Amino acid sequence: MSVSRGGNTTLDLQPLLESDDGSREQEEKMGGSGGASLLNGSGSKELSHREREDSALFVKKIGSALFYGMSSFMITVVNKTVLTSYHFPSFLFLSLGQLTASIVVLGVGKRLKLVNFPPLQRNTFSKIFPLPLIFLGNMMFGLGGTKTLSLPMFAALRRFSILMTMLLELKILGLRPSNAVQVSVYAMIGGALLAASDDLSFNMRGYIYVMITNALTASNGVYVKKKLDTSEIGKYGLMYYNSLFMFLPALALNYVTGDLDQALNFGQWNDSVFVLQFLLSCVMGFILSYSTILCTQFNSALTTTIVGCLKNICVTYLGMFIGGDYVFSWLNCIGINISVLASLLYTYVTFRRKRAPDKQDHLPSTRGENV
Repeated sequence: MSVSRGGNTTLDLQPLLESDDGSREQEEKMGGSGGASLLNGSGSKELSHREREDSALFVKKIGSALFYGMSSFMITVVNKTVLTSYHFPSFLFLSLGQLTASIVVLGVGKRLKLVNFPPLQRNTFSKIFPLPLIFLGNMMFGLGGTKTLSLPMFAALRRFSILMTMLLELKILGLRPSNAVQVSVYAMIGGALLAASDDLSFNMRGYIYVMITNALTASNGVYVKKKLDTSEIGKYGLMYYNSLFMFLPALALNYVTGDLDQALNFGQWNDSVFVLQFLLSCVMGFILSYSTILCTQFNSALTTTIVGCLKNICVTYLGMFIGGDYVFSWLNCIGINISVLASLLYTYVTFRRKRAPDKQDHLPSTRGENV
Protein backbone atom coordinates (compact mmCIF):
# COMPACT_ATOMS: atom_id res chain seq x y z
CA MET A 1 0.00 0.00 0.00
CA SER A 2 1.36 3.44 -0.98
CA VAL A 3 0.18 6.94 -0.63
CA SER A 4 1.34 9.42 -3.27
CA ARG A 5 1.78 13.13 -2.70
CA GLY A 6 2.38 15.14 -5.80
CA GLY A 7 3.33 12.00 -7.78
CA ASN A 8 7.00 12.16 -6.72
CA THR A 9 7.02 11.30 -3.00
CA THR A 10 5.73 7.87 -2.13
CA LEU A 11 5.20 6.61 1.48
CA ASP A 12 5.09 2.82 1.72
CA LEU A 13 3.05 1.71 4.81
CA GLN A 14 3.16 -2.04 4.15
CA PRO A 15 6.24 -2.76 6.31
CA LEU A 16 4.68 -0.86 9.22
CA LEU A 17 1.45 -2.80 8.93
CA GLU A 18 3.34 -6.08 8.73
CA SER A 19 5.36 -5.07 11.77
CA ASP A 20 2.14 -4.13 13.56
CA ASP A 21 0.57 -7.48 12.71
CA GLY A 22 3.71 -9.27 13.80
CA SER A 23 3.80 -7.51 17.16
CA ARG A 24 0.11 -8.27 17.67
CA GLU A 25 0.75 -11.93 16.94
CA GLN A 26 3.70 -11.81 19.34
CA GLU A 27 1.47 -10.35 22.07
CA GLU A 28 -1.17 -13.00 21.41
CA LYS A 29 1.48 -15.70 21.75
CA MET A 30 2.73 -14.08 24.93
CA GLY A 31 -0.83 -13.90 26.23
CA GLY A 32 -1.34 -17.54 25.43
CA SER A 33 1.95 -18.82 26.83
CA GLY A 34 4.12 -16.29 28.65
CA GLY A 35 1.15 -14.42 30.14
CA ALA A 36 -0.31 -17.64 31.37
CA SER A 37 2.97 -18.56 33.01
CA LEU A 38 3.09 -15.19 34.74
CA LEU A 39 -0.45 -15.65 36.01
CA ASN A 40 0.34 -19.17 37.10
CA GLY A 41 3.43 -17.91 38.91
CA SER A 42 1.54 -15.27 40.88
CA GLY A 43 -1.28 -17.72 41.55
CA SER A 44 1.12 -20.34 42.93
CA LYS A 45 2.75 -17.72 45.16
CA GLU A 46 -0.66 -16.67 46.41
CA LEU A 47 -1.64 -20.29 47.00
CA SER A 48 1.56 -21.09 48.90
CA HIS A 49 1.08 -17.99 51.05
CA ARG A 50 -2.47 -19.09 51.85
CA GLU A 51 -1.24 -22.59 52.66
CA ARG A 52 1.33 -21.16 55.09
CA GLU A 53 -1.39 -19.09 56.78
CA ASP A 54 -3.66 -22.13 57.04
CA SER A 55 -0.82 -24.18 58.52
CA ALA A 56 -0.05 -21.48 61.08
CA LEU A 57 -3.73 -21.23 62.03
CA PHE A 58 -3.95 -25.01 62.34
CA VAL A 59 -0.96 -25.03 64.69
CA LYS A 60 -2.58 -22.29 66.80
CA LYS A 61 -5.85 -24.23 66.97
CA ILE A 62 -4.18 -27.46 68.05
CA GLY A 63 -1.78 -25.67 70.40
CA SER A 64 -4.50 -23.65 72.15
CA ALA A 65 -6.71 -26.73 72.58
CA LEU A 66 -3.82 -28.74 74.05
CA PHE A 67 -2.89 -25.78 76.27
CA TYR A 68 -6.42 -25.56 77.65
CA GLY A 69 -6.70 -29.32 78.18
CA MET A 70 -3.36 -29.52 79.99
CA SER A 71 -4.12 -26.44 82.11
CA SER A 72 -7.54 -27.73 83.13
CA PHE A 73 -6.11 -31.16 83.95
CA MET A 74 -3.04 -29.86 85.78
CA ILE A 75 -4.88 -27.49 88.12
CA THR A 76 -7.09 -30.36 89.34
CA VAL A 77 -4.16 -32.74 89.83
CA VAL A 78 -1.88 -30.13 91.43
CA ASN A 79 -4.60 -28.98 93.85
CA LYS A 80 -5.25 -32.60 94.80
CA THR A 81 -1.55 -33.29 95.32
CA VAL A 82 -1.01 -30.21 97.50
CA LEU A 83 -4.11 -30.72 99.65
CA THR A 84 -4.21 -34.52 99.95
CA SER A 85 -0.82 -36.05 99.17
CA TYR A 86 1.10 -33.41 101.15
CA HIS A 87 -1.75 -32.98 103.68
CA PHE A 88 -1.62 -29.20 103.45
CA PRO A 89 -3.89 -28.05 106.31
CA SER A 90 -5.73 -25.14 104.70
CA PHE A 91 -7.59 -24.90 101.40
CA LEU A 92 -8.56 -21.35 102.48
CA PHE A 93 -4.90 -20.31 102.44
CA LEU A 94 -4.44 -21.92 99.02
CA SER A 95 -7.38 -19.90 97.70
CA LEU A 96 -5.72 -16.78 99.13
CA GLY A 97 -2.58 -17.68 97.20
CA GLN A 98 -4.58 -18.05 93.97
CA LEU A 99 -6.19 -14.65 94.51
CA THR A 100 -2.76 -13.10 95.05
CA ALA A 101 -1.35 -14.73 91.91
CA SER A 102 -4.24 -13.44 89.78
CA ILE A 103 -3.79 -9.89 91.09
CA VAL A 104 -0.02 -9.92 90.51
CA VAL A 105 -0.10 -11.56 87.06
CA LEU A 106 -2.91 -9.36 85.69
CA GLY A 107 -1.46 -6.21 87.28
CA VAL A 108 1.96 -6.82 85.76
CA GLY A 109 0.34 -7.80 82.46
CA LYS A 110 -1.51 -4.50 82.30
CA ARG A 111 1.62 -2.53 83.14
CA LEU A 112 3.47 -4.32 80.34
CA LYS A 113 0.45 -3.73 78.04
CA LEU A 114 -0.08 -7.45 77.53
CA VAL A 115 -3.68 -7.21 78.78
CA ASN A 116 -6.04 -4.28 79.04
CA PHE A 117 -8.96 -3.46 81.34
CA PRO A 118 -10.48 -0.23 82.72
CA PRO A 119 -8.96 1.44 85.81
CA LEU A 120 -10.58 1.14 89.23
CA GLN A 121 -13.51 3.52 89.75
CA ARG A 122 -16.01 4.16 92.51
CA ASN A 123 -18.77 2.20 90.80
CA THR A 124 -16.59 -0.74 89.69
CA PHE A 125 -17.74 -2.96 92.55
CA SER A 126 -21.41 -2.23 91.89
CA LYS A 127 -20.91 -3.00 88.21
CA ILE A 128 -19.66 -6.52 88.84
CA PHE A 129 -21.57 -7.42 92.03
CA PRO A 130 -22.36 -10.22 93.03
CA LEU A 131 -19.58 -11.84 90.97
CA PRO A 132 -16.80 -11.23 93.56
CA LEU A 133 -18.73 -13.14 96.25
CA ILE A 134 -19.59 -15.95 93.82
CA PHE A 135 -15.97 -16.06 92.62
CA LEU A 136 -14.51 -16.35 96.13
CA GLY A 137 -17.07 -18.92 97.29
CA ASN A 138 -16.58 -21.00 94.15
CA MET A 139 -12.83 -21.06 94.63
CA MET A 140 -12.90 -21.87 98.35
CA PHE A 141 -15.58 -24.57 98.30
CA GLY A 142 -14.12 -26.08 95.12
CA LEU A 143 -10.74 -26.48 96.82
CA GLY A 144 -12.49 -27.82 99.93
CA GLY A 145 -14.27 -30.47 97.85
CA THR A 146 -11.03 -31.38 96.08
CA LYS A 147 -9.36 -31.94 99.44
CA THR A 148 -12.07 -34.07 101.06
CA LEU A 149 -13.24 -36.23 98.09
CA SER A 150 -11.54 -38.63 95.70
CA LEU A 151 -11.09 -37.22 92.20
CA PRO A 152 -13.49 -39.71 90.51
CA MET A 153 -16.31 -38.79 92.91
CA PHE A 154 -15.42 -35.10 92.71
CA ALA A 155 -15.61 -35.19 88.89
CA ALA A 156 -18.90 -37.14 88.98
CA LEU A 157 -20.57 -34.81 91.49
CA ARG A 158 -19.35 -31.72 89.66
CA ARG A 159 -21.68 -32.66 86.79
CA PHE A 160 -24.57 -31.45 88.94
CA SER A 161 -23.41 -27.95 87.96
CA ILE A 162 -24.64 -28.66 84.40
CA LEU A 163 -28.12 -29.42 85.71
CA MET A 164 -28.10 -26.28 87.87
CA THR A 165 -26.86 -24.17 84.96
CA MET A 166 -29.61 -25.57 82.76
CA LEU A 167 -32.25 -24.66 85.36
CA LEU A 168 -30.82 -21.16 85.91
CA GLU A 169 -30.67 -20.48 82.18
CA LEU A 170 -34.32 -21.48 81.94
CA LYS A 171 -35.26 -19.26 84.89
CA ILE A 172 -33.07 -16.19 84.27
CA LEU A 173 -32.24 -16.21 80.55
CA GLY A 174 -35.36 -18.02 79.31
CA LEU A 175 -33.32 -20.66 77.41
CA ARG A 176 -35.11 -24.01 77.19
CA PRO A 177 -32.87 -27.05 76.47
CA SER A 178 -33.81 -29.68 73.92
CA ASN A 179 -35.07 -33.12 74.94
CA ALA A 180 -31.76 -34.75 73.95
CA VAL A 181 -29.82 -32.34 76.18
CA GLN A 182 -32.16 -33.03 79.08
CA VAL A 183 -31.80 -36.81 78.66
CA SER A 184 -27.98 -36.62 78.64
CA VAL A 185 -27.93 -34.34 81.71
CA TYR A 186 -30.33 -36.59 83.64
CA ALA A 187 -28.18 -39.60 82.73
CA MET A 188 -25.09 -37.82 84.09
CA ILE A 189 -26.91 -37.04 87.33
CA GLY A 190 -28.24 -40.60 87.57
CA GLY A 191 -24.75 -42.04 87.18
CA ALA A 192 -23.39 -39.67 89.82
CA LEU A 193 -26.17 -40.65 92.25
CA LEU A 194 -25.53 -44.34 91.59
CA ALA A 195 -21.83 -43.85 92.29
CA ALA A 196 -22.61 -41.90 95.46
CA SER A 197 -24.92 -44.64 96.73
CA ASP A 198 -21.93 -46.97 97.13
CA ASP A 199 -19.14 -44.48 97.86
CA LEU A 200 -17.06 -46.31 100.46
CA SER A 201 -15.01 -43.16 101.15
CA PHE A 202 -18.14 -41.08 101.77
CA ASN A 203 -17.48 -37.67 103.32
CA MET A 204 -20.52 -35.50 104.08
CA ARG A 205 -18.49 -32.29 104.30
CA GLY A 206 -16.98 -32.95 100.88
CA TYR A 207 -20.41 -33.60 99.36
CA ILE A 208 -21.74 -30.34 100.81
CA TYR A 209 -18.72 -28.42 99.54
CA VAL A 210 -19.12 -29.82 96.01
CA MET A 211 -22.87 -29.12 95.87
CA ILE A 212 -22.28 -25.53 97.03
CA THR A 213 -19.55 -25.25 94.37
CA ASN A 214 -21.99 -26.54 91.74
CA ALA A 215 -24.57 -23.90 92.66
CA LEU A 216 -21.92 -21.16 92.63
CA THR A 217 -20.48 -22.39 89.31
CA ALA A 218 -23.93 -22.28 87.71
CA SER A 219 -24.55 -18.79 89.11
CA ASN A 220 -21.09 -17.64 88.01
CA GLY A 221 -21.65 -18.80 84.42
CA VAL A 222 -25.00 -17.05 84.12
CA TYR A 223 -23.88 -13.82 85.80
CA VAL A 224 -20.58 -13.63 83.91
CA LYS A 225 -22.49 -13.79 80.62
CA LYS A 226 -24.89 -11.14 81.87
CA LYS A 227 -22.09 -8.82 83.07
CA LEU A 228 -20.05 -9.24 79.88
CA ASP A 229 -23.10 -8.29 77.82
CA THR A 230 -23.95 -5.21 79.93
CA SER A 231 -20.55 -4.04 81.24
CA GLU A 232 -17.45 -2.64 79.54
CA ILE A 233 -15.02 -4.14 82.07
CA GLY A 234 -14.30 -7.24 79.99
CA LYS A 235 -12.99 -10.69 80.90
CA TYR A 236 -9.61 -9.57 82.23
CA GLY A 237 -11.26 -6.80 84.26
CA LEU A 238 -13.69 -9.25 85.83
CA MET A 239 -10.85 -11.62 86.73
CA TYR A 240 -8.71 -8.84 88.20
CA TYR A 241 -11.36 -7.01 90.21
CA ASN A 242 -12.96 -10.22 91.49
CA SER A 243 -9.58 -11.15 92.98
CA LEU A 244 -8.82 -7.62 94.17
CA PHE A 245 -12.12 -7.06 95.99
CA MET A 246 -12.07 -10.49 97.66
CA PHE A 247 -8.43 -10.46 98.82
CA LEU A 248 -9.04 -8.70 102.15
CA PRO A 249 -12.18 -10.75 103.03
CA ALA A 250 -10.25 -13.96 102.22
CA LEU A 251 -7.32 -12.80 104.36
CA ALA A 252 -9.67 -11.97 107.26
CA LEU A 253 -11.36 -15.38 106.95
CA ASN A 254 -7.98 -17.11 107.04
CA TYR A 255 -7.05 -15.17 110.18
CA VAL A 256 -10.35 -15.73 112.02
CA THR A 257 -10.46 -19.48 111.35
CA GLY A 258 -6.81 -19.97 112.33
CA ASP A 259 -5.93 -21.29 108.89
CA LEU A 260 -3.33 -18.55 108.41
CA ASP A 261 -1.29 -19.77 111.41
CA GLN A 262 -1.69 -23.42 110.41
CA ALA A 263 -0.54 -22.73 106.87
CA LEU A 264 2.45 -20.59 107.90
CA ASN A 265 3.55 -23.23 110.45
CA PHE A 266 3.24 -26.08 107.94
CA GLY A 267 6.32 -28.31 108.12
CA GLN A 268 6.87 -28.81 104.38
CA TRP A 269 7.83 -25.25 103.44
CA ASN A 270 11.48 -26.37 103.27
CA ASP A 271 10.55 -28.99 100.65
CA SER A 272 11.34 -27.42 97.28
CA VAL A 273 9.02 -29.84 95.41
CA PHE A 274 6.06 -28.90 97.62
CA VAL A 275 6.81 -25.17 97.29
CA LEU A 276 6.98 -25.53 93.51
CA GLN A 277 3.61 -27.31 93.39
CA PHE A 278 2.05 -24.77 95.77
CA LEU A 279 3.22 -21.86 93.59
CA LEU A 280 2.07 -23.73 90.48
CA SER A 281 -1.37 -24.18 92.04
CA CYS A 282 -1.49 -20.44 92.80
CA VAL A 283 -0.85 -19.36 89.21
CA MET A 284 -2.87 -22.14 87.57
CA GLY A 285 -6.16 -20.34 88.28
CA PHE A 286 -5.16 -17.47 86.01
CA ILE A 287 -3.57 -19.79 83.45
CA LEU A 288 -6.77 -21.84 83.24
CA SER A 289 -8.90 -18.76 82.59
CA TYR A 290 -6.45 -17.49 79.97
CA SER A 291 -6.23 -20.86 78.22
CA THR A 292 -10.03 -21.05 78.07
CA ILE A 293 -10.18 -17.67 76.33
CA LEU A 294 -7.35 -18.67 73.95
CA CYS A 295 -8.95 -22.00 73.02
CA THR A 296 -12.31 -20.34 72.35
CA GLN A 297 -10.64 -17.58 70.31
CA PHE A 298 -8.73 -19.87 67.91
CA ASN A 299 -11.29 -22.68 67.84
CA SER A 300 -14.80 -22.29 69.24
CA ALA A 301 -16.76 -22.71 72.43
CA LEU A 302 -17.70 -26.16 71.12
CA THR A 303 -14.05 -27.26 70.98
CA THR A 304 -13.53 -25.93 74.51
CA THR A 305 -16.51 -28.01 75.66
CA ILE A 306 -15.15 -31.16 74.01
CA VAL A 307 -11.64 -30.67 75.44
CA GLY A 308 -13.12 -30.05 78.89
CA CYS A 309 -15.14 -33.27 78.59
CA LEU A 310 -12.05 -35.26 77.62
CA LYS A 311 -10.17 -33.70 80.53
CA ASN A 312 -12.88 -34.78 82.97
CA ILE A 313 -12.63 -38.35 81.70
CA CYS A 314 -8.86 -38.29 82.28
CA VAL A 315 -9.37 -36.85 85.77
CA THR A 316 -11.98 -39.50 86.54
CA TYR A 317 -9.83 -42.50 85.64
CA LEU A 318 -6.40 -41.21 86.65
CA GLY A 319 -7.95 -39.97 89.90
CA MET A 320 -8.43 -43.61 90.89
CA PHE A 321 -4.64 -43.76 91.29
CA ILE A 322 -3.82 -40.12 92.28
CA GLY A 323 -4.28 -39.02 95.88
CA GLY A 324 -4.69 -42.51 97.28
CA ASP A 325 -8.20 -41.88 98.66
CA TYR A 326 -10.38 -43.70 96.11
CA VAL A 327 -11.98 -46.92 97.40
CA PHE A 328 -13.14 -49.24 94.60
CA SER A 329 -16.58 -50.84 94.50
CA TRP A 330 -18.43 -52.22 91.49
CA LEU A 331 -21.56 -50.13 91.96
CA ASN A 332 -19.53 -46.96 92.42
CA CYS A 333 -17.41 -47.74 89.34
CA ILE A 334 -20.50 -48.47 87.21
CA GLY A 335 -22.13 -45.21 88.27
CA ILE A 336 -18.99 -43.24 87.42
CA ASN A 337 -18.81 -44.86 83.98
CA ILE A 338 -22.49 -44.09 83.30
CA SER A 339 -21.80 -40.45 84.18
CA VAL A 340 -18.77 -40.40 81.86
CA LEU A 341 -20.70 -41.90 78.91
CA ALA A 342 -23.56 -39.45 79.50
CA SER A 343 -21.10 -36.56 79.43
CA LEU A 344 -19.88 -37.77 76.01
CA LEU A 345 -23.51 -37.93 74.87
CA TYR A 346 -24.01 -34.37 76.15
CA THR A 347 -20.99 -33.21 74.13
CA TYR A 348 -22.31 -34.91 70.98
CA VAL A 349 -25.78 -33.42 71.42
CA THR A 350 -24.29 -29.98 72.00
CA PHE A 351 -22.14 -30.43 68.86
CA ARG A 352 -25.19 -31.26 66.71
CA ARG A 353 -27.17 -28.35 68.14
CA LYS A 354 -24.41 -25.82 67.47
CA ARG A 355 -23.64 -27.13 63.97
CA ALA A 356 -27.15 -26.35 62.66
CA PRO A 357 -26.87 -22.52 62.81
CA ASP A 358 -23.41 -22.70 61.20
CA LYS A 359 -24.86 -24.50 58.17
CA GLN A 360 -27.71 -22.04 57.90
CA ASP A 361 -25.28 -19.14 57.83
CA HIS A 362 -23.91 -20.38 54.47
CA LEU A 363 -27.29 -20.72 52.78
CA PRO A 364 -28.10 -18.06 50.11
CA SER A 365 -30.47 -15.33 51.14
CA THR A 366 -34.03 -15.43 49.80
CA ARG A 367 -34.28 -11.66 49.47
CA GLY A 368 -32.71 -11.54 46.02
CA GLU A 369 -29.23 -10.12 46.63
CA ASN A 370 -27.52 -13.54 46.68
CA VAL A 371 -29.81 -15.40 44.25
